[in-house]
Amino acid sequence: MTTRQEQILVSIVEQFAEVAVPVGSITLAKLFGVSPATVRAEMVELEDLGFLEQPHTSSGRIPTDKGYRFYVNLIQGEEDSIPSLNKELSRHTQRALEGRIHEKSLPETTIKNAVDTLVELTQNLGLATIGDNLYLSGLSNLFSQPEFNRGVGVKEVAKLLDNLEPWMREVAPGKPLSVYIGSENPIGGTSGCSLIISKFSSPYSKNSYIGVLGPTRQSYAQVMRLVKKTGELLEKALWPRKVTSFKNPSSM
Repeated sequence: MTTRQEQILVSIVEQFAEVAVPVGSITLAKLFGVSPATVRAEMVELEDLGFLEQPHTSSGRIPTDKGYRFYVNLIQGEEDSIPSLNKELSRHTQRALEGRIHEKSLPETTIKNAVDTLVELTQNLGLATIGDNLYLSGLSNLFSQPEFNRGVGVKEVAKLLDNLEPWMREVAPGKPLSVYIGSENPIGGTSGCSLIISKFSSPYSKNSYIGVLGPTRQSYAQVMRLVKKTGELLEKALWPRKVTSFKNPSSM
């Protein structure tokens, strides 16, 4: 992949995440200062390489799972061309997280607040697992996304959610931040969803996770930073406590 092709792919991922419509050559031509024909040629090459696809109803292009994976790998590799995971969150976002995730609340409330805040900030479905306890919030957010507004993929999403807790217990992702994009999901791989989860240390379970589930069309850099920071704040808030029994926030 050439440098210009990489820049075009990054721009398509980011613009598609924002506007939810296929990205055309005219828009990109203005951005890069070249002709639409030049951009179209590069887009065809990226399509041949499997990074883009063309919906049959549009002349624009959208990223494939492979294209999203390339983009996420750039983020995790801290490339200069796109925002890295180490970039600070905005002051407003930082305050919103810190104001609702602290050790003064009951652990169940802390978990619930963390998930609910992620839901509000990302407009995705939020989730947390503490051992065998799974807390979900924001399902309506997920199904209100354009990808699902006609009921397409709902059955696959339901399958993914039904099997999420036992899968996470069995696989126990060990990285501080894990991203499963579309077909990479071992369950519900055709759901068109991405799962972004952060593992954090908890006195209640060896395997504690916080994260979001949303369409593959994501503002990955921002959402990944949010999930990572939320995991860090949860770990800080939960460890000062004496270990007692933990109630599922869903029962509160």
